[in-house]
Amino acid sequence: MGANGEQATRTLSNGAEIPVLGLGVWQVRDGRECERAVAAALETGYRLIDTAQAYRNEASVGRAIRSSGIPREEIFLTTKFYPGSRDPFAEAQRSLERLGTDYLDLYLIHWPQRGPTWAWPGMERASEAGLARAIGVSNFSAAELRELSKVSQIPAAVNQIQFSPFEYRRSLVEACEDAGVVAQAYSPLGTGRHLDDPVVGRIASATGRTPAQVLIRWAIQKGLSVIPKSTHRERIEENFAVFDFDLDEDAVAALDALDTTNQTADALARRQKWWS
Repeated sequence: MGANGEQATRTLSNGAEIPVLGLGVWQVRDGRECERAVAAALETGYRLIDTAQAYRNEASVGRAIRSSGIPREEIFLTTKFYPGSRDPFAEAQRSLERLGTDYLDLYLIHWPQRGPTWAWPGMERASEAGLARAIGVSNFSAAELRELSKVSQIPAAVNQIQFSPFEYRRSLVEACEDAGVVAQAYSPLGTGRHLDDPVVGRIASATGRTPAQVLIRWAIQKGLSVIPKSTHRERIEENFAVFDFDLDEDAVAALDALDTTNQTADALARRQKWWS
């Protein structure tokens, strides 16, 4: 990878290139806060923006993209189907209206509520109709990915998962790679919890980087696309400045050892699942 984040991508199963670093807008308030965050990210050089129907801020994301003056085709835009709804195709149409765009670069099932396969035919319809150039999933375990692969006509391109040194889901990432699915990391900073860890802090000091940069760089070196969230311009800029250094083997090993999941193939611990 070069120093330019725009050049750092992974190739999806449909041949499209997804940036390895983007901005996530989970828990970002609709309106000015969201618009400012997306605008700051795009001005910094981010070209991947990740939102969801459940976040209720798609309209703000769309306004910021249009106001940026950056051609739509240069921005990789993701949203997610809320599986409490019934029809992924109809909900994709509604998302496009809120976002003010003709297509999604990526459309994900947000989590496997009511099982991993029922929504996939609607996702495939959205793909076939041109509403989404690629489709995929989020919070799917290795077993759920296998179930989905048995019924899918269009393969899942991405599995977006909770991933950091503390949630080092190595077996799940390996299952994604074996299936030709790009793993994407959300909450790489543990929604801020991991920034004060002494091991992360020691590596940050040794490398002259921030703890957030260390955590993001670790996930990138594991081969994932990463979508840290921030609403502060300076942190958005810092989080993007991760393409001009590498963590050495000792640093990576020390971060790997922070894992609390036994390098699981599950997407979330049972107690974390918010669906039945």
